[in-house]
Amino acid sequence: MSSGTLIIGGGIVGLGIGWKLAQRGEAVTVLERGQAGREASWAAAGLLAPATEVHYQEDRNLALGLEAMRLYPAFVAELEAFTGIGLDYRTEGALAVAGTADEAADLKALFDYQRARGLPVTWLTGEEVREREPALSPYLTAGVFCPMDHHIDNRRLMEALQAAFLKSGGTLLEHTEVTHIRCDGGRYRGVLAGEREFQSRRLLIAAGPWSGLLPGLPEAVRPPVRPVKGQLFSVRAPHQDFLRHFIRAPHLYVAPKSDGRIVLGATVEEMGFNRDLTAGAFYTLLKAAWETLPGIYELPITETWCGFRPGSRDNAPILGPTAIPELYLATGHYRNGILFAPVTAQYMSELILEGRTPAPLAPFSPARFA
Repeated sequence: MSSGTLIIGGGIVGLGIGWKLAQRGEAVTVLERGQAGREASWAAAGLLAPATEVHYQEDRNLALGLEAMRLYPAFVAELEAFTGIGLDYRTEGALAVAGTADEAADLKALFDYQRARGLPVTWLTGEEVREREPALSPYLTAGVFCPMDHHIDNRRLMEALQAAFLKSGGTLLEHTEVTHIRCDGGRYRGVLAGEREFQSRRLLIAAGPWSGLLPGLPEAVRPPVRPVKGQLFSVRAPHQDFLRHFIRAPHLYVAPKSDGRIVLGATVEEMGFNRDLTAGAFYTLLKAAWETLPGIYELPITETWCGFRPGSRDNAPILGPTAIPELYLATGHYRNGILFAPVTAQYMSELILEGRTPAPLAPFSPARFA
C-alpha cells in the first residue's frame, strides 16, 4: 500500500497532524496498533493549563503552551463545525489551591514565577477561593486564579479528530501493529505490519511511549521516550453547578465535565507498561480529593483507569525531522499532549509539506538528543 505520508500512531498527535496534512491534499495513512485515540489521549483529563501546570526551568514548554492556547479557540471551532461533535471546551479558568502553610508557601513561589513571566494570574485568600467554588474545603488557605487556563473533553476531541481525518480523505488502519521499519543506506524505505508492506514518500512516528520501541528504527534516530503511568478516576457530580473550574491542588487535579463527570488524577509513576490499578494510588488520590473537595465523600465513582504519558529525557516534546531524510518524529509530549495538540498539528504539517521548521518548533528538534 502506498501513500504520500505514513503515520505510525493514531492518538491525538498522529490524527491531528494527519488531519492537517489531508486538509492540504496529502494522501495520508495512519497505522494504529490498537484502537485509535484509546491510549494516553483517552486517559487524559483534558487540561489546557500552561499557567497552572508550569514547571520551573521549563520556559520553552511554557512558550509552546501559550502558542497552543492562542490557536485553541479556532482549532475547536473548526473541528466542531466540520464534524458536528461538541467538544465541551470550558473557559472558566483554573484555580490552584493550598491548605497547609507549606503548601501556601509553594503556591506563592509558583505565583511569583508566573507573574515574572507575565502570566495573568491573581492571588486569592482561602475565603476568596471558596467564593468562586463553595464546594471546596473550608481549610484551604490560599489560591491562584488562572483565567487563561481552560479544559476540554479529550474523549470527544479524539472522536472529532478521527472523524475529521476520515472526512478529509485520510486512511486509518486500526489493530495494525508495525513489525519492522525498513531503513537501508541511510534512507527510509517502507514499513512492515505483519505480512503487509506499506510504501510512502515519508514517515512520521507519533506512537507516544511506544515510539522508541519500533523494530528496525535505527538507533541514531530512536527517540528517548518512556511510559509514565498515570492512574485516574471519575465521580458523578450531584448537580450541574457543583464545580465549575478546573482545580489544581497538591498531588491532585479535578476537572468537571458538562456531562456530569468529574475527573480526578493523576499519579506520576515510572512503572513501565504495567496497567495494574493499585490500592495505594487510589488511596493517595482519594485522600487528596477529600481534603480539597469534602463533598466527594458521598459521590459515586463511575470509572477508574490508567494511561501512559510519553515522557522524553528532558520532559519536552520531540518534534521535527531526523537525520534520516523523510523520517519525522512527533512524540514525547509527556503531560501536555492535549494542550499541545493544535500547535503540533499545525506546525508539524507545515514542516512536513514545506520543508522548513516553524519557529515554535525549533527548540524541540530531535537533533538535541543526537
